[in-house]
Amino acid sequence: MTDLRIERVDATESLLEDWRHVHNVIVPPAAMDLDEVRERAGRNHLEVAYRDDVLVGCTTVRPPTDDTATATVIARVLPGHRHQGLGEQLYVRGLAQARELGARRIETVVLAANTEGLRFAERHGFVEFDRYTLPGESALWIDLRLA
Repeated sequence: MTDLRIERVDATESLLEDWRHVHNVIVPPAAMDLDEVRERAGRNHLEVAYRDDVLVGCTTVRPPTDDTATATVIARVLPGHRHQGLGEQLYVRGLAQARELGARRIETVVLAANTEGLRFAERHGFVEFDRYTLPGESALWIDLRLA
């Protein structure tokens, strides 16, 4: 395993920008501006990950909000840093955070075009339960639940 430095995204402009960069590289159909990231950071647990001060990934943990206690955990690793165990570290950390927040069920969402991300989720026990496109868009999204 590689040591990572992980930072919680707060109002710090550089952290917001780094999270936005990773998110927008991995999910271009849902690209965000900084104001959208600020809003998201106010309701979710966002983190960015660095290896030797190089940005390598980010995570999102959406806390449980309904009576099913379902949280969403998303780990993203930039393409040049995949297959090194970084996604595993980010995923394990996000899963622990979701459970600390009271989650009894864990879900994730993957852009269908992100075949590596989909394989990662399936290898970690996630099972597809929905496919959809958002109104006015053509990108296909896949919702998965930890079995």
